[in-house]
Amino acid sequence: MRYFIKLTAIVLIIGTLLPGSACKTTKNPTKMTDQNSALFPKGDRLPDSYFTGNAFLTPLIAKDKNNDFMMGSVTFEAGARTFWHSHPRGQVLIVTEGNGFYQEKGKTAQPIKKGDVVNIPENTEHWHGAAAKTKMVHIAITNYEGETNVVWLKSVSEEDYNAVNKQ
Repeated sequence: MRYFIKLTAIVLIIGTLLPGSACKTTKNPTKMTDQNSALFPKGDRLPDSYFTGNAFLTPLIAKDKNNDFMMGSVTFEAGARTFWHSHPRGQVLIVTEGNGFYQEKGKTAQPIKKGDVVNIPENTEHWHGAAAKTKMVHIAITNYEGETNVVWLKSVSEEDYNAVNKQ
């Protein structure tokens, strides 16, 4: 639990230091818009070739000489999700807002919500995204193997996604 609290504090500090961050003060916090209450800005729309529905990315940390990973905030509007995919060196998801699902190939989908941390092992086929009626935002920390951090596969079928939302 201490690790999670420290990580949350670090993420909040980073959010206040990034240019264009949505972590801004307001004179009347009860009238904050959704964008102003978000930890990070919504970002740029992600391609339909890897995502179903409307998903957006705000890059936070790029791979460089010090970090063999990338970190970004991903916003999934209601019903949006990734295609099936895997990561050669694994991935960590930290849900910062909303509700969604995470599913590994051959296993039952797991509901995920704000505050959940998902540690995805290397080369594990999976997908993640928002529930059908709510958006979901997570921070994704994705490790690299060489220059590769993801292997994209096929889309999650509407039938399979709808079955998950009926759980």
